[in-house]
Amino acid sequence: MTEQRPEGIEKYDHPAGGWDALKAVAKTLAHQQIVAQGTMTLLKANQPEGFDCPGCAWPDPKHTSSFEFCENGAKAITWESTAKRSGPEFFAQHTVSELWQWTDHKLEDAGRLTLPLHYKAESDRYEPIAWDDAFRLIAQELNKLGDPDMAEFYTSGRASNEAAFLYQLFVRAFGTNNFPDCSNMCHEATSVGLPKSIGVGKGTVTLEDFDHADAIFSFGHNPGTNHPRMMTTLHNAAKRGVPIVVFNPLKERALERFAAPQDPIEMATLSSTPIASAYYQLRTGGDLAALKGIMKAVFQMDAESLDAGGAGALDRAFIEQHTSGLDVLRSDIDATSWDTICSVSGLTREALESAARVYVNASNVIICYGMGITQHAKGTSNVQQIANLLLLRGNMGRQGAGIAPIRGHSNVQGDRTVGITEIPNKALLDGMERAFGFRPSAEKGHNAIEAVEAIIAGKSRALICLGGNLAVAMSDTAATFEGMRKLDLAVHIATKLNRSHLLTARTSLILPCFGRTDLDTQASGPQAVTVEDSMSMVHASRGFLKPPGELVRSEPAIIAGIAKATIGNRHGIDWDWLIADYDRIRDKIEEVFPDFRDFNSRVRVKGGFRLDVAASFRRWNTESGKANFLVATGIEEDPLISNPDALVLTTIRSHDQYNTTIYGMDDRYRGVFGRRDVIFMNRQDLAERGLKDGDRIDIHGIAKDSEGRHLVQGFTAVEYDIPKGSAAGYYPEMNAVVALDRYDRLSGTPSYKGVPITVSAAAV
Repeated sequence: MTEQRPEGIEKYDHPAGGWDALKAVAKTLAHQQIVAQGTMTLLKANQPEGFDCPGCAWPDPKHTSSFEFCENGAKAITWESTAKRSGPEFFAQHTVSELWQWTDHKLEDAGRLTLPLHYKAESDRYEPIAWDDAFRLIAQELNKLGDPDMAEFYTSGRASNEAAFLYQLFVRAFGTNNFPDCSNMCHEATSVGLPKSIGVGKGTVTLEDFDHADAIFSFGHNPGTNHPRMMTTLHNAAKRGVPIVVFNPLKERALERFAAPQDPIEMATLSSTPIASAYYQLRTGGDLAALKGIMKAVFQMDAESLDAGGAGALDRAFIEQHTSGLDVLRSDIDATSWDTICSVSGLTREALESAARVYVNASNVIICYGMGITQHAKGTSNVQQIANLLLLRGNMGRQGAGIAPIRGHSNVQGDRTVGITEIPNKALLDGMERAFGFRPSAEKGHNAIEAVEAIIAGKSRALICLGGNLAVAMSDTAATFEGMRKLDLAVHIATKLNRSHLLTARTSLILPCFGRTDLDTQASGPQAVTVEDSMSMVHASRGFLKPPGELVRSEPAIIAGIAKATIGNRHGIDWDWLIADYDRIRDKIEEVFPDFRDFNSRVRVKGGFRLDVAASFRRWNTESGKANFLVATGIEEDPLISNPDALVLTTIRSHDQYNTTIYGMDDRYRGVFGRRDVIFMNRQDLAERGLKDGDRIDIHGIAKDSEGRHLVQGFTAVEYDIPKGSAAGYYPEMNAVVALDRYDRLSGTPSYKGVPITVSAAAV
């Protein structure tokens, strides 16, 4: 690389974790003005009698340590429990037009919301409103709609099981299944793809399985930033000598080497542990081809073993007893040439055969994956091919083996389990009828893409958001923002201000809610809520801090208030009775979903309990009654990507970020400090376009229509170790170049990780 780097771009050689992580935690505590209180708060994170960290969905170990949090978890906790406040004085001082000019970081850094707010167009300000008046206004607007399907009800994965269950109860009683939620934008490909493959849309492994794995494969995720507590598990596996094979376009520092802050020797000696035993930098979007290449090599190794009189490389007993469709899969793999596999994946045949040897030589294999697999136009197929690879050798439903989709939001999986879905199945409808005496509509509702399309088209007129930052998280920023401003009603239940709140509708309200760290007291006393982690463990979460204001309410209480005002006691639902004691909500969850049997008893056991995951025990809840090998026909590139001038952009998170929440402007592990307006590119790609490291460029999204609309201007090109033809830029800034119609047609997941773009020297 060139010696003179762009401003704010430096070489960072330290391992992930270590002293730099502890320094970052200390800096965050000081910035949020809660050093003493913050330290006490962190020590209660992810503890049996404490609260669940909102930072990620990685499970807690059975024997929790003295501190069970990571750097980014600490940022999430301190960001929520901050001493800063966005009270009435703040909104009196700042118009919405002024706030719109603030950065996303500055908006949320203003502090916790303290009272309900109503936007007044004449003053261009949010002004205080009484809770009852807010509820009446919401009810008035919802009941004016000609059809309940003209309203959209978004859910963030940070909502508790209790809040999510009440929310879906209210919305279904209101009369719609329009449930766009954050699952639609991250792991919907998992929720759609795995049930057809193994009968359940969740991972099959437990945390303890990692102690018994002989090899771990990692596809398309960056645990050091997005779920850092996973690094303890990978660190322990690496020290045991377990091969960890990584497929990712960028080399992420935490997957290269990691210094565990809880390891006194590494901290004292400034040493670290290598994590990846092999790191394959495939082309962005090359995962499907790579997976087919590994399977092709496994089939070839199987044939060679049989020809030599061996037992073969496949688990034939497992395949015969538990699976269906192998012959069709084999035919598809045989028909896929090595030339095509290597061209599309960007990897050599030798590299893929080497990975296959590691896979075949290991008795028990776990495959982990993140949104680098799901957020593609073929995200569902990607997920199913991972399942295929595991099934070939029986790596499903036994100790130390299985599939592990790694979720981000701390309860995104739980929200789906307790009913947040736009496609209600018979079991859900039967359960609702059993528990509440009415049968909701079975009609499919809107997912996130469909909801935004309906808002843009003027077909949906109201939006209620249970947390989140939907407009900023969604693709096609220009169209999404324009649509949101045309709404009749926009309601945001939130802890802090964000940009979506500034896209004001004819009637806009912000309703302040408790965070995970806040003490939730209802009529029967202090309450606990529950969450489900990535491995189907359900456990309690108890906040203990004094809420940021006397007028702040819990999410269940706010939902109940809206429901009571809008539909009253329709179907005999007593909203006040339900929120007086959250045990009553859990009793109803159990009545609707029998998997939650003895919910209140089991969740009071330290560590909680695991929901039944049938595939973990080789029970296949599929139509065939078996695990199915499923074919993804063709791996040829999208015609838009095949454009000779095109690059394939993947959106990424910085290390100072959690989803759309920006904690700071640094991305330490990638050597970026004080800025986010960069795009990472291969040296040869820069040269071929007459560009160099540090040049200001414009980024054009290639779309089937609206050519030229998807544009980000004036970003800085940064020369980076990334495969030729690939590029990377920060989410959500790069959402502007993602066309709304670029998504996986099977699951509706936006293709944030496979965006066709062109770049040119900045016009201005």
